[in-house]
Amino acid sequence: MRYDDFRRSDDIEDRRDDGGGGGGGGGFGLPMGGGGLGIGTVIVLGLIGYAFGIDPRILIGGAEILTGGGQAPTYQTDRQASSGKRGAPTDEMGSMISGVLGEIDDRWSEIFQASGQNYTGPKIVLFRNATNGGRCGMAQSAMGPFYCPPDRTIFLDTGFFREVETRFRGCSGNACKFTAAYIIAHEAGHHIQNLLGIIPRVTRLQQQAGSKAEANALQVKVELQADCLSGVWVNREEKKRPGFLEAGDIDAALTTATAIGDDTLQRQATGRVVPDSFTHGSAAQRKQWFMTGYKQGTVQGCNTFGAGAL
Repeated sequence: MRYDDFRRSDDIEDRRDDGGGGGGGGGFGLPMGGGGLGIGTVIVLGLIGYAFGIDPRILIGGAEILTGGGQAPTYQTDRQASSGKRGAPTDEMGSMISGVLGEIDDRWSEIFQASGQNYTGPKIVLFRNATNGGRCGMAQSAMGPFYCPPDRTIFLDTGFFREVETRFRGCSGNACKFTAAYIIAHEAGHHIQNLLGIIPRVTRLQQQAGSKAEANALQVKVELQADCLSGVWVNREEKKRPGFLEAGDIDAALTTATAIGDDTLQRQATGRVVPDSFTHGSAAQRKQWFMTGYKQGTVQGCNTFGAGAL
């Protein structure tokens, strides 16, 4: 991915030098038997908290959340939470993230303007290990990247990208830069869902769901739609900046989608697959919906909630 000419966004708060606020740490929650979710101080949507997600306390019906047991997390004070550097970072990783966010905001501004709507982009908080997640509680590296709807903020431990490459083999070499962009664009997809009122509607439906399987099925639709919306951004960005994609970039995104499919993660963790416990979709579904967004380039093409869509 070529990103030298990307517009850098200033909507970044860099807390990577803060050191985190206790209770965090590297590593991910490990799956438990019976199709359950990983256990730790925070249990996140998906088997290992690594898969991209919305904070589980917002989409409360989509996953099994276990908060007991183990040491309680230590929350940062408000002063600590606001101590990060604001603006576009100057290091290579931070600059790339700032550039991707700038381009995401520009393309989605164009899409919203074309339909007569106003767009305000999300903010990104960069951190290491753990930090105050605002109205979504504690943000920890074990959660993976997540979007906090009430604060309209993406929380991202940049060490996560190394895990994608080395631990889960979701990409390799230079193509990992595009994988990082895909991850950020997925989280921005949740922001789009929030602006369009999809997240609040799904939250209400999950609260009314008659079973965990029903709530999980709604969660899968949310996550697959975010995958599709990330593909929409790639489509629009490629038209705006021909040549920004390099050989192997799309394949890297599809490899990552395969690596984080619920079936892939369950099979690796427990040796079996429990579809009713899916919260993000199978590897095939994640690849399918990213490619749908990439090929069609429209929000309308991302209707994962339509009859027979999945």
